[in-house]
Amino acid sequence: MRSHPALVFALLFSATLFSSCDGGKVLVFPIDGSHWLNMKILVEALHSQGHQITVLRTSTSWYVSEFSPHYTSITIPQEQSQNLESQEFMTSFLKRSIEIRRHKDTLWAYLEFYRNLFNMIGENQHTVAKLVVSIFENKTLIKELRETGYDLLLTDPAFPGGVLVAHYLQLPMVFNVRWLLNGEAHFAIAPSPLSYVPQLFSDFSDKMNFFQRVNNVIRHYILVYMYYYVSNPPYQAVCDHYFGPDVSSMSLIQGAELWLMRIDFTFEFPRPTMPNVVYIGGFQGKPSKPLPSDLEDFVQSSGEHGVVIMTLGTLLSDLGPEISEIIASAFANLPHKVIWRHKGKRPVTLGNNTMLVEWLPQNDLLGHPKTKVFVTHGGTNGIYEAIYHGVPVLGIPLIFDQFDNIVRLKSRGVAEFVEVTTLDVESLTSALKNILDPEKPYKQNMLKLSQLHRDKPMKPLDSAIFWIEYVMRHKGAAHLRTESYKLPWYAYHCLDVMAVFVAFGLLIITLVWVSCRCLIRCLIRNKKSTSKTKNE
Repeated sequence: MRSHPALVFALLFSATLFSSCDGGKVLVFPIDGSHWLNMKILVEALHSQGHQITVLRTSTSWYVSEFSPHYTSITIPQEQSQNLESQEFMTSFLKRSIEIRRHKDTLWAYLEFYRNLFNMIGENQHTVAKLVVSIFENKTLIKELRETGYDLLLTDPAFPGGVLVAHYLQLPMVFNVRWLLNGEAHFAIAPSPLSYVPQLFSDFSDKMNFFQRVNNVIRHYILVYMYYYVSNPPYQAVCDHYFGPDVSSMSLIQGAELWLMRIDFTFEFPRPTMPNVVYIGGFQGKPSKPLPSDLEDFVQSSGEHGVVIMTLGTLLSDLGPEISEIIASAFANLPHKVIWRHKGKRPVTLGNNTMLVEWLPQNDLLGHPKTKVFVTHGGTNGIYEAIYHGVPVLGIPLIFDQFDNIVRLKSRGVAEFVEVTTLDVESLTSALKNILDPEKPYKQNMLKLSQLHRDKPMKPLDSAIFWIEYVMRHKGAAHLRTESYKLPWYAYHCLDVMAVFVAFGLLIITLVWVSCRCLIRCLIRNKKSTSKTKNE
């Protein structure tokens, strides 16, 4: 058949036209660091569906690139970098956290842990609140954002600058979320009984004894304190100035259309949830690609023993020379080959079986059939990739939620962890050999977990994109959102109803008591009257 170039061009042009018409406009307000790595996956997926993406980034941004084929960026000037945008700050924070954890069984360490956390969180919240004010005061930018006609705003609400921007622009909100300014996200929208839902930083599973439940309740109210006196005040000041005193940052958060929750119940403990929560844990999981030739040659040289992979993620890459020497010595005791993403001075005790790299293709290495164990700090991105590929985990948790993450894996029988503050060559070597032992059930348990994780009617990433587009198509998803957050606290907990019941109960008791008292008096009076009549 003879081709017609003009017809082909017309068809291609029409397809492009229809694609651009179907595509929506999405404004993205991200958080830097490892949070951006998972947001970037959603941005690229949305772009592949024909949507126009605009990313608001700061001039001090660490990972959010100004130029990308997948989005257009708008750079907001920022004098002071946020904590998560500073390698220097995160290194200092890690060092201080390890010092505190060395005394973890003392009251001093308990209090100092939260003081260190509150200082970090408080500083960052003030910086983000300033950033929001600078956006609001930039009338040219606000006019441009309004006139663009965005369909929704996609944000990570751990630092809720994007929440305030969405409300200012009157845009539907979709969250890529696990954490909020008051802790774990479920606590803001769903019933979370502290009897079996462990609070952030508790290091507990869903099976708690009495003393653990006491500790869990205490930690919960510490985070309530953090919300009211550390995290929320900077944003509340912005709300009071721009929206009025009857609007709070939490009420805006609770009013989001959709929560794309970065967890999966093969990993997370079961708990109550809400209809506008969509679970996308593991959405970064994907089949592995071939390794670069140098890595492939090194992996193949491991023979029957296989390879151990170690990386400490985006923010934390250097544990200092003392701990690095311990890790290097332990690796040198293994017959396996080791690929270690390491920054800093090369350890003197490094064995010939260990390759140091500044960057590694984590997903591709985890998907390689010769990979036996993943040594990690416990960040969720790496954990879900390990689950996807069925690789057991040895955790070296350091800060934030990493301890809780490893506890969840350990409860599934797919991981162990070592305490970084008491780490020595013998304990680390023993832990590695324990997980590498083919007689132990770690590998089989992780393969089963991987099967459960993959057995879904829709891939997590496809589910995320479907629901984002659902909000675009319907201009929101109010029918999925509970209106409970609009209730006063006493109405939410039915304290007013209980007060009425108590009042009625007291009234009935009073009436019965008064009636009985009157009846008794009448009977006594009648008895006295009868006795008097007989005597007469």
